[in-house]
Amino acid sequence: MSSHRTAMRSKEELRQKWMQPEVITGSDILLRSLLLEGVECVFGYPGGAVLYIYDAMHGCEDFHHVLTRHEQGAIHAADGYARASGKVGVCIATSGPGATNLVTGIATAYMDSVPLVVITGNVATTLIGTDAFQEADITGITMPITKHSYLVRDVKDLPRVIHEAFHIANTGRKGPVLIDIPKDVSAAKTLFEPVSTVNIRGYNPNVQPNKYQVDKMLKAIEESKSPVILAGAGVIHSGAHEELYEFVSKTQIPVTTTLLGLGGFPSGHDLWMGMPGMHGTYTANNAIQQADLLINIGARFDDRVTMKLEGFAPHAKIVHIDIDPAEIGKNVPTDIPIVGDIRTTLELANKTAARANHADEWRVRIMQMKADKPLRFIDSDEELKPQWVIQLINDTTKGEAIVTTDVGQHQMWSAQYYRFNHPRSWITSGGLGTMGFGFPSAIGAQMAFPDRTVVSINGDGGMQMCAQELAICAINNIPVKVAIINNRVLGMVRQWQEIIYDNRYSHIDLAGSPDFVKLAEAYGVRGFRATNKEEAEQAWQEALNTPGPAVVEFVVRKHENVYPMVTQGCTIDQMIMGDCE
Repeated sequence: MSSHRTAMRSKEELRQKWMQPEVITGSDILLRSLLLEGVECVFGYPGGAVLYIYDAMHGCEDFHHVLTRHEQGAIHAADGYARASGKVGVCIATSGPGATNLVTGIATAYMDSVPLVVITGNVATTLIGTDAFQEADITGITMPITKHSYLVRDVKDLPRVIHEAFHIANTGRKGPVLIDIPKDVSAAKTLFEPVSTVNIRGYNPNVQPNKYQVDKMLKAIEESKSPVILAGAGVIHSGAHEELYEFVSKTQIPVTTTLLGLGGFPSGHDLWMGMPGMHGTYTANNAIQQADLLINIGARFDDRVTMKLEGFAPHAKIVHIDIDPAEIGKNVPTDIPIVGDIRTTLELANKTAARANHADEWRVRIMQMKADKPLRFIDSDEELKPQWVIQLINDTTKGEAIVTTDVGQHQMWSAQYYRFNHPRSWITSGGLGTMGFGFPSAIGAQMAFPDRTVVSINGDGGMQMCAQELAICAINNIPVKVAIINNRVLGMVRQWQEIIYDNRYSHIDLAGSPDFVKLAEAYGVRGFRATNKEEAEQAWQEALNTPGPAVVEFVVRKHENVYPMVTQGCTIDQMIMGDCE
């Protein structure tokens, strides 16, 4: 994979180059403004309404664009880039169907608080509202799933709008911002002067916590006998993993990390209990239920974490730290609310945080639960078990890879059996649960970190939703390693139909799926297949040794289930432990 970063000029060099005001088109303003925001690559797909923009790209050596094979692939790649790098991801699509093909990706980023700037073209301003060819009210369509949106009617507004969009996307509770640019605006000319200041009336996210509330939390820790920390994606978005580690070291409070919080606290730590919720660990779920103090740090009390709300953490005083005040008290009544940036809040708390009074006794109980009921499965030498495959991927990458997943059983097994050492090394669709997300998001992550190992773990269902992006891996030599956990069925749906719907299986058979090895080879990507442990070890090692992209199809047991499992209507300590119970 050739690195485009070394050839790029710095923002300061570009600013010096464009210091003198110059009359240019809206399309040139867009490209220059993106470069001045530090954008390293843009994912997109051209069409009629953005042809002026794509014409401006011609010969623009500073601007790096990746042509995906579907708009959904573009926005998921931008999402993966943002989650891996912590920077704003950017994608471009044309009007009408191009814009509406982005909707699922926008909703995915919105649910998971991922900073994106989504640029769409639209018909000329004179045609808006006339049902013109490929016209769609994309700002109206996406209003509920964007943090903010702009319809730019005057080319003079473009520099300000672009600068504001990046500021809004990447501050406060992060999220996607949409900029819709009519075709005549992208063609119009005006005097361009770079914008470096932001003044948005009514938008001023609170990052400084109330010290009195932080002190109340510390006092509650002092009085607690069984405190638990629930750490979510806010820890990662804030860059607060080191502050969380320090806070835990000082207080000795055990930690459970949500699905999107994985990597925010090292999984090898004695005080880490695993993931909570529907497919959480026995220890994490029971610790929450036995806690007398639950400190939520940057999580939103998602229903897959809490399950039956009325029975969630029944004995606990609730502390909730979040940058978004709307989340506090939304699902779970909060005793000590703390509105502010996670990193800033923990820095303040760490100045006086002390060891919890009953830390030793509580730790003994936690360690006993971990010893009594660890994650486990019944292995087999005859059939390839998906849990074993995830352990193989973990062992061979030593927990150092960036791992992306699609949605389903393989996602939960990856969350359970891969051990994350660092933040931003786990990329998955949490809130929306978007099938098709895993593979293109890995492409974005690999573009952000060309020299790191990026592994995309997918099911045989989700892989087929964006498999066409194999083309850009081959063309650009993007060395993503794709692991397909092929059980020839919609696995999580089958599991629910087995357990909840009394084995009434309905429309879940994926037996007609393609030969994934041949599919990979058709795109010019190396493909491997494994049906047993020996083949799996050999195929996976060959894939890792391949200098470019590679696909490994692991043919696994069809009827394997994800355990533990909490069914709807149950509290999180009412777990089905499965075959190992």
